[in-house]
Amino acid sequence: MLKSRKSVVAVSLLAALGLATPSAAATFDGDWNVQIASSNAACSSVASVSIGISNGQVASHNAAITASGRVAEAGSIRVTLASGMKRAVGSGVLTATSGSGTWRAALCSGTWTAQRM
Repeated sequence: MLKSRKSVVAVSLLAALGLATPSAAATFDGDWNVQIASSNAACSSVASVSIGISNGQVASHNAAITASGRVAEAGSIRVTLASGMKRAVGSGVLTATSGSGTWRAALCSGTWTAQRM
């Protein structure tokens, strides 16, 4: 009996955490302009991409670039950008109006900053 009660509590807690994350991450929902800088001279030095966040899920507003990823309730973000065969993975932290972090690709790496539009 005690074992089944613990199981019910554990399942309930996991379900509650799973439901809480999207609404808490929704704090960051909206359109963001991301400036991408490379620390490698062989790569493009600066680029800009517009992304959208909805219920904590990241998506691109540009047909040429695919963006996917997730924002956690505290603002930590992990994102993947892809264009054709090129792919970059980034991580960092968002606040209510801005964010920053690092990214890496096969031959390049650098930093990014974001501003809510």
